[in-house]
Amino acid sequence: MDTKDRRFLDRLASKNISRRDFIRYSSATLAVASVPKLTGCATYQPRQDCQDQLINGLDRYHENVFEESKIGSIRLNNRVIRSATTLGLGDPNGNPTKELGDAYAELAMGGVGAIITGFSIVQKNGVPGIPNALLIDQDDQVRAYRKMSEAAHLHNTPIIMQIGHAGRQTRRAITGEKPVAPSPVPDKVYDEETPRALTDLEINDIIQNFIKAIERARDSGYDGVQLHVAHGYLLSAFLSSDTNRREDQWGGSLENRFRIVREIYEGARKRVGDYPILVKVNGYDFQSNGMRVEEMAQIATMLENVGCDAIEVSSGIANDGFATSRVPEIPTEAILEFHFKYKDSPYIVKKLLPVFAPLLVDRPEPIYNYNVCAAETIKQHVGIPVIVVGGIRNLHDIEQIIGRNMADYVSMGRPFIIEPDIVSKFKEESQKSSECISCAFCLLALAEGPTRCFYGEIS
Repeated sequence: MDTKDRRFLDRLASKNISRRDFIRYSSATLAVASVPKLTGCATYQPRQDCQDQLINGLDRYHENVFEESKIGSIRLNNRVIRSATTLGLGDPNGNPTKELGDAYAELAMGGVGAIITGFSIVQKNGVPGIPNALLIDQDDQVRAYRKMSEAAHLHNTPIIMQIGHAGRQTRRAITGEKPVAPSPVPDKVYDEETPRALTDLEINDIIQNFIKAIERARDSGYDGVQLHVAHGYLLSAFLSSDTNRREDQWGGSLENRFRIVREIYEGARKRVGDYPILVKVNGYDFQSNGMRVEEMAQIATMLENVGCDAIEVSSGIANDGFATSRVPEIPTEAILEFHFKYKDSPYIVKKLLPVFAPLLVDRPEPIYNYNVCAAETIKQHVGIPVIVVGGIRNLHDIEQIIGRNMADYVSMGRPFIIEPDIVSKFKEESQKSSECISCAFCLLALAEGPTRCFYGEIS
């Protein structure tokens, strides 16, 4: 315990807090601090030979990074993609706003090879499922979405709509759905009842919602769509044997767990032909019975066989805490300020959490380029383009990833929040590293309003 922590405890004593209350609040703090912790017992470390290629590579592959290329029918000006990042710029009904179009135009002017939009939700009946999210559940939304695609195309940049279903990773306070029955076991992450299994009718309805959303994206002028099959959202939860405990045709074998994705692809191809449909997947997660690179390599082959145009490799689910978006230190200040579970905590809990959280919360290493080796393994199993995202922050690493054929494209999320023109800077070599410090404050504050860079400080 450092001097600062000792002074804090001395101040607590001076406030005449009883020993019983101190122990009670300390216990409560220890309990709630485990929320962002890795709850599984699995680990993943990138292969050392793969990491050495990035660290020790001296050859320049600048021209490879900034050459023209194609994903399906999508023509890209370079191989650096803006990965899906929610900007919190939907209106109360889940429709895109002018401010969102302006943000896409700024990204396009900044030289990005392609824009993958933030999550658009396919659920019907106007229930976003995620704070400030967009919906793509009604035909009359096409006009508003067309303005978004036009904003990007005005600057000759392709735009791809990411679509998905939140699945278990939402809260009833947001969706308004009433529990089917009380559950004795609270959800580890969202402090809600245990998610219930979908019925066959509901699953088939969701498949049709995805297919209709793909049609709406095409009609809105988007160059393609990306299915969100990562991070523990619905399609990802079906793929993983850790979250998919079903014993029917939708669970059990890998083929059964993949069935929902297969049926979306097969149904969509009948409606939209060869319109580009990409996916974002987890190369791995940290759950004890979760996704592993070897299994995702098999899934990648299955995706290629059903007509997937490109695979973006990410990692982690909500229960993995800061595994999906790595951080150099646990952002306790932002957790206390923005996390719905902590912002209204008692004074003493807010004071104790920063002391205990760094001791309790796992912070996976490395924090840079952490999915590259998984992407390289997956790429060896498919002939379609592979995109990698996760802690990519500088031009040298991008050149090594592309030039050494570890992935066909790189994508970034957080760096574009602080520097929408980072790709132009890389191309001109006026800057060789992003200013993003990976603090994750921007992600924790998503429910508070439009996404912005905090640069590690609440202000």
